[in-house]
Amino acid sequence: AVSRNAAHVTAGYMSGFGNSFETEALPGALPIGRNPPQRCAYGLYAEQLSGSPFTAPRGSNERSWLYRIRPSVRHSGRFAKADIGLWRTAPCTEYDMPIGQLRWGPMPIPEQDVTFLQGIRTMTTAGDANTQAGMAAHVYLITRSMVDQCFYDADGELLFVPQQGDLRLVTEFGIIDIEPGEIAVIPRGVKFRVEVPKGPARGYLCENYGGAFTLPERGPIGANCLANSRDFLTPVAAYEDVDRPTECVQKYGGKLWATTFDHSPLDVVAWHGNYAPCRYDTARFNTIGTVSFDHPDPSIFTVLTSPSDTPGTA
Repeated sequence: AVSRNAAHVTAGYMSGFGNSFETEALPGALPIGRNPPQRCAYGLYAEQLSGSPFTAPRGSNERSWLYRIRPSVRHSGRFAKADIGLWRTAPCTEYDMPIGQLRWGPMPIPEQDVTFLQGIRTMTTAGDANTQAGMAAHVYLITRSMVDQCFYDADGELLFVPQQGDLRLVTEFGIIDIEPGEIAVIPRGVKFRVEVPKGPARGYLCENYGGAFTLPERGPIGANCLANSRDFLTPVAAYEDVDRPTECVQKYGGKLWATTFDHSPLDVVAWHGNYAPCRYDTARFNTIGTVSFDHPDPSIFTVLTSPSDTPGTA
């Protein structure tokens, strides 16, 4: 188990992108040969988290089975609107933006205490979150770790790109540590808490409303280079057994809603599946550039892509 403040815990990882993983923090917690047995080991509750429809083809079917100390439905039952701050969702019509190029300087890190949810600043949006198409680009500014609070985004998956300072993402699936030069993806609907173990942090956040991030096709490049599957790391199971009120904030329909658990919902002792968060070190990205003449397209720098219904259009 991990404590409420996970700063001293060493994160562990499994290698591969989109793999079917299995991991347990306690021996025997993971059922063998079945998903929801009538009685789970340690009195755990079996839940499935789906990232795709049940009937999606095998190649695009995303789901994970989680074995947690308390069921996810054990909350106060009341969802109250929470302050959305400067977080905006597509379609965003409250501003009339001029046509043309726009530039802005870096946002200063606030001097006051600001958690992840308080420190989101939306820069631009595209598409429509309600139709699960498009994305939003945000900047995050964090000076204080989330305490007795967690969050999940039902509007889209989140891609963290640190620019300054380290982040610790304490998720239902385990712990992810990232620093500038690394990225992390938190799938839609996954609960997590953001901690800043070494002081203030600033970076970029892509909220992807559309198809899940995947590796781009290499085409004529062949089997190697760009981002390789083996370099993506998914966390091993780690859990909290904390009986203390925890606020759980969710983003749905462009609004924030809050409810209260009488415990930490980050209490998954074991899990298996292919729907899980991951991290990637961009120093391992191998760019394919021109070696003769002319200028290649910027797609040679694509690490992850969110495909649309139109082939070749992300």
